[in-house]
Amino acid sequence: MRHEQGFEVYVLSNEDVELAVVPALGAKIISLKNLRTGREWMWHPHGPLKLFQNVPGDAFSQSPLIGADECLPTISPCVWQGRALPDHGEVWNRPWKTDPATLENGVLKTSIRLEISPFDFERAIELRGNEIQISYQLHNRGTTSEQYVWAIHPLLSLRAGDRLELPPSTRALLNGAPWLDTVATAIPERMSAKVFAKPITEGLAAIANPITGERLEFEWAPGENDTLGLWLTRGGWHGHHHFAIEPTNADSDMLALAAAKGRCGVLAAGDVSTWQIRLRLGT
Repeated sequence: MRHEQGFEVYVLSNEDVELAVVPALGAKIISLKNLRTGREWMWHPHGPLKLFQNVPGDAFSQSPLIGADECLPTISPCVWQGRALPDHGEVWNRPWKTDPATLENGVLKTSIRLEISPFDFERAIELRGNEIQISYQLHNRGTTSEQYVWAIHPLLSLRAGDRLELPPSTRALLNGAPWLDTVATAIPERMSAKVFAKPITEGLAAIANPITGERLEFEWAPGENDTLGLWLTRGGWHGHHHFAIEPTNADSDMLALAAAKGRCGVLAAGDVSTWQIRLRLGT
């Protein structure tokens, strides 16, 4: 663990990968670095990295906007079941608890109890060579079934030559988004765009660079999360330029819409749901 700008930063590293998390800032992944090439995959606004605390109710655009956050139980703000759910959900701007016992085994486990929705959420991160395994557990502590939208929300830096690799079955679901073919240089019609592929049959997406040989791959089970969200902004969102690959369980950012269509997660009272994502850094 190290300290940066007044915050505890937990670091997992080996010969291939270095990953840094700030539990106090929504367990945000602020760095994901390929140690063999030196490439930092996590994006942050131009200039020095700035860490600071938000409070519930803040707009996500006012956050540090660094790296990867967890979005739960919504991404877009909405009212659902009489609850006013905030922008990008309830967990990105609150401190998470860290389990020190798991660190002895090289596992960074963090957890949070949501205050508006009756969920307990847990995430465990472990390095295995050039692979980052992320395991999730969601518990409905309520007395009725609960709907939810979950997405990992990694803001990624793009470099010249980067290409988006998708299985043909997934790309066929995205034929209305031509900017995906040249994602490193493309400019969406409105300078930013979000698209979804659902239902996917292969949980795979990657950024690969044939010039440098670098690669970042996401892999997950479509039976656990059957949707892929892709986001690109070229100045259209608050002037920022970044890209996001977002495995998720819904093809709408708004829980109220996804739940009304029956196209999101559902968890019975007292039940627990688990899922995993694997990230691989390669050359």
